[in-house]
Amino acid sequence: MIFRVMVVDDEPLARLGITARLQSHPDMTVVGECSTGEETIDSIPRLAPDLIFLDIQMPGISGLEVLRSLSRDKTPCILFLTAHENYAIEAFEVEALDYLLKPIDDARFAASLDRARRVLTFRQQETSRAPFGAAPEQLPRGAAKRFVVRKGNDVTFVPIADVDYFEGLGDYVGLHVAGKTHLVRESLTSLEARLDRTQFLRIHRSTIIQIDRIVRVEPVANRDYLVTLRDRSSVRASRTYSKLLKDILQNKSG
Repeated sequence: MIFRVMVVDDEPLARLGITARLQSHPDMTVVGECSTGEETIDSIPRLAPDLIFLDIQMPGISGLEVLRSLSRDKTPCILFLTAHENYAIEAFEVEALDYLLKPIDDARFAASLDRARRVLTFRQQETSRAPFGAAPEQLPRGAAKRFVVRKGNDVTFVPIADVDYFEGLGDYVGLHVAGKTHLVRESLTSLEARLDRTQFLRIHRSTIIQIDRIVRVEPVANRDYLVTLRDRSSVRASRTYSKLLKDILQNKSG
């Protein structure tokens, strides 16, 4: 699959840094660059990008305003670019897929691009599949018990008890189950409201874990914690949620 990419930043060197990195990813093709929010809004219908690297702070219309102006049904995946970490909160509030802090770290860039690749692949599969019953967003919105998972034309059901952790991917959620990842169309915030709080815990803006899957918690930089789960995967607990994590673990061990 080849994905169409736009790069939006008012700084030419910042745009060059993104396009240079993308050259080593043959499934990503840059179809356009913009330096203002106004130019971006005008160009999106013509260029039809699948993915946009979008600077938050620009003269005139900001990156956040660009995203808010787009139709929710046809919004590309958005990876925000910012020099200020405090903008990350706003980025997640508008359900951007991720954000990259300037100066951009190569490993962080690769991880964000991989998240985008998973969502874009799933979107293409959704578009090409044959209809089968109700779409996930049309299913009952009560307490979550199982999830409808689609791959091509195949439909399976994943019990919630099998999920090790949930990963927020913009307007999708990744279900991590025994080393495999399935995507469903729902925001992490919406899903969180339907989860049993005694069974699942949010430890990061983009991560909810099943508490009984925790096998180790280790402190790392910036007062964050690295949480290792039963399947040997590791997820980060941000300092915003770390106190609640420690309280729950102390209660379970008491």
